[in-house]
Amino acid sequence: MKKIGYGLLGLLAVALLLLPLQPASNPLQVFAESAAAAESGASELQKQTSLNHVVKLYVPSTVNGSIPIADEAHVRFVDEALAKFSNLFGGATAIEGTGGWVDDNKRLIKEKVTIVYSFADKLDNPSLNEVVAYAKQLKQDLTQSSVSLEVDGKMYFIE
Repeated sequence: MKKIGYGLLGLLAVALLLLPLQPASNPLQVFAESAAAAESGASELQKQTSLNHVVKLYVPSTVNGSIPIADEAHVRFVDEALAKFSNLFGGATAIEGTGGWVDDNKRLIKEKVTIVYSFADKLDNPSLNEVVAYAKQLKQDLTQSSVSLEVDGKMYFIE
């Protein structure tokens, strides 16, 4: 993650985040009051940098829905996703799990899946568009019917 320096503007931004939304007559007075509140009344946790959004990409380990790919290929796709998310959001984490779905013959299909995720302070349209484009490419590369993308707790099936 990128290290954030706290100069005068940084302190002002932190102070404004900690303030309740109310009309202010003098911005310098607001800054002084909120800086004092941050020093005295805020918990140690509230004084820390936080990120408000999370983006998760579910990287399948199969092609054509249920045919396993080689571990080396799966690692390559996960590494590409980690690099993409790190470039977009400053860092990323990958965790392994097991996914499952029921096919047309009512059989449970299980597969290894890796969730690559990043936390972000802001999610803008260019970043989200780039993630969706990457998910579409992953879907095509693995000949999947869709790839799962989760943003702030909402699941999207990228087709």
